Amino acid sequence: MSMMLIDDISSLRRCLASWRRSGRSIALVPTMGNLHAGHLALVRKARRVADHTLVSIFVNPLQFGPDEDFGSYPRTLERDRALLETEGADLLFAPPVQTVYPHGSQGQTLVEVPGLSNILCGASRPGHFAGVATVVCKLFNMAQPDIAIFGEKDYQQLLVIRRVVEDLCLPVGVQGLATVREPDGLAMSSRNGYLSTAERTCAPALYRALCRAGERLREGLVAGEVERMGAGELVGDGLKPDYFSVRRASDLQPVTPDDRDLVVLTAAHLGAARLIDNLRVSSG
Repeated sequence: MSMMLIDDISSLRRCLASWRRSGRSIALVPTMGNLHAGHLALVRKARRVADHTLVSIFVNPLQFGPDEDFGSYPRTLERDRALLETEGADLLFAPPVQTVYPHGSQGQTLVEVPGLSNILCGASRPGHFAGVATVVCKLFNMAQPDIAIFGEKDYQQLLVIRRVVEDLCLPVGVQGLATVREPDGLAMSSRNGYLSTAERTCAPALYRALCRAGERLREGLVAGEVERMGAGELVGDGLKPDYFSVRRASDLQPVTPDDRDLVVLTAAHLGAARLIDNLRVSSG
């Protein structure tokens, strides 16, 4: 059976209701399209954990700042559709903006997670995580999936979504999947296409700095010194760090001497691209 393409909520719900009546489970993979191997790994996981796989493609204006790349973000629906068909996805939901935000993005009720939303990426991208939380909440309500799959490359986003599900009592199991990387360590991202040839050669320095930070934490170096050294290494390699931070993995709060489950997170600008990455670390 070929993959279905649906762009309206009523048709989506009719299709999913028929699957549920048959006792079939549904996994949702939310994306903004311009798919790469990391996205396809999410689809493969979705197929393993549920009977039916639904992928959404929606470039969400609510999570872009006024000077960001919403207008130029790559829209590659036909290519994405072919890739998803090859991976065995059952349904592609690709709604237009007016379907998701019938009152316009300015008139949209917002979902926001206090504390988690205004630190790290949220500090430099005000409103970003409110846009993410809102659109994910809407997709969960439109599709009512049993499971939703997200990549761990955006670790802060994953924690925000888990908090939304917990706080709003949404009956969705949120599962993460380890970051898929290029052979040189660069985390796969739709925005990697913004890199020039020279910048692409430089970009793996982000992951190398994270790996060195992990080694230093395991050796007992204090978080502040690890952060200072990591940011300095990024500058030395030609990147412009937004932040390089060691946090408690459970809630992204600053670490205490007793914390052992840590995550090192970083964001840096390289040419037209803003790259993010992270590394989980068990210290001590």
